[in-house]
Amino acid sequence: MPSSSTASFSPDDYVWKGLTLTDSAAKQIITLAAGDAQVKGLRLGVKTSGCAGFGYTMDLTKEPATDDLVFSHNGANLYVPLQAMPFIDGTEVDFVREGLNQIFKFNNPKAQHACGCGESFGVE
Repeated sequence: MPSSSTASFSPDDYVWKGLTLTDSAAKQIITLAAGDAQVKGLRLGVKTSGCAGFGYTMDLTKEPATDDLVFSHNGANLYVPLQAMPFIDGTEVDFVREGLNQIFKFNNPKAQHACGCGESFGVE
């Protein structure tokens, strides 16, 4: 008799590729954290936002959550909540100068489309 159970997805059961930081992104995280000795790094998350569906969130963190994954490069720590991994796994985090602006850029292989302003992305 066939099973009637429904398959479910749990982020705990998946092997993640991870995130990478460029040298420039690592340097900027260290610069941002230098103002407060209690800051352990930057926390990158995802929220529902914008016209494309999702947006990135970034906050300095003093106390990472117990389910955060940590990705380190050149002494900089990037913390990512496990729940965000299905949306950003494989992403390269960069910090670039564009004209007079300096911003973090996300080279996300899971992003299928982005809004015109670049503030949000969608996955399929």
